[in-house]
Amino acid sequence: MKATADSLTFVKTSAAAEPVLLEASGAPVEAASGRTTATFGGFSEGVEVDRNWFAIFSELFKARLTFLVLLTTIVGFYIGFQGRVDYLLMLQTLLGTALVASGASALNQLLEREYDAKMRRTQSRPLPSGKLQPQTVLFVGAGTALLGLIYLAAAVNQLTSLIGAITLVSYVFIYTPLKRVTWLNTAIGAIPGALPPLMGWTAARGELSREGWALFAILAFWQLPHFLAIAWIYRDEYAKAGFQMLPVIDPQGHRTARQAVSHTLGLLPVSLSPFLFKLAGPIYLAGAIVLGLAFLWFAVQFSRQLTVKRARQLFFASILYLPLLLTLMVLDKLK
Repeated sequence: MKATADSLTFVKTSAAAEPVLLEASGAPVEAASGRTTATFGGFSEGVEVDRNWFAIFSELFKARLTFLVLLTTIVGFYIGFQGRVDYLLMLQTLLGTALVASGASALNQLLEREYDAKMRRTQSRPLPSGKLQPQTVLFVGAGTALLGLIYLAAAVNQLTSLIGAITLVSYVFIYTPLKRVTWLNTAIGAIPGALPPLMGWTAARGELSREGWALFAILAFWQLPHFLAIAWIYRDEYAKAGFQMLPVIDPQGHRTARQAVSHTLGLLPVSLSPFLFKLAGPIYLAGAIVLGLAFLWFAVQFSRQLTVKRARQLFFASILYLPLLLTLMVLDKLK
């Protein structure tokens, strides 16, 4: 049974039939088997919200990336806060940052929707798959980001909101288009990626200082080997989509290998700055050295054997390194 009213389309599915939801534009959207689902203005609404709205918007807002942003923000706040932690202010900082990060992710996907459709790893995202329409994403992304900036200015402080605005603009309007222009996009993209812990720091301290910039530097150096590993794994797909990643223009991998090793090597002394600035103690110092050497070992192995296997090992080493380092920093914080 099918009934249509304006932009609303119902499709009744049975357990025996392949479930399909047709949007007003005619684009197919996967629906729960045996359920009645509806489309309102470009996004689907169904009985099983977790399989429709929640899943779609989690993908749009890049939930895993936003979680990493919040993790680094909360560490910056906790390390920077002096005295008894103001947990209300911490929550307000996280809420505002989450809104900005989510909005930035949505706008990033809006600008890259045509290119995401060309890559297998991104073609199921809400826009290229037709689950959301561009006007919906523009409204949601811009509204969410703007709300986050206003909230940070009102509930936290204007400096943190300003850094959030710089993060948003540099990520969406500088890094995103540069991905199709120059391989230096990775280095430039490391700037907005490294600003969240600085936002946490300014939320706690209300000022910029060398300690906050040290946290920024750790994230900036960490991102290069992390993203180079990803780019090496998916270099064929990036090339197909027209992204100028370093592994795309460096098929032999020599420059990619040097960049991965040099930034991992540079990360090692930078990661010791929280100890030098008396933010963390000797346990952190010892742990940072061990973690840094282990991370460097994986980068060197990748440089010696430029294979997908080694790139995956470097990638997994990177996603283990950062939370372990941040955990040590929190546990050995000098009050």
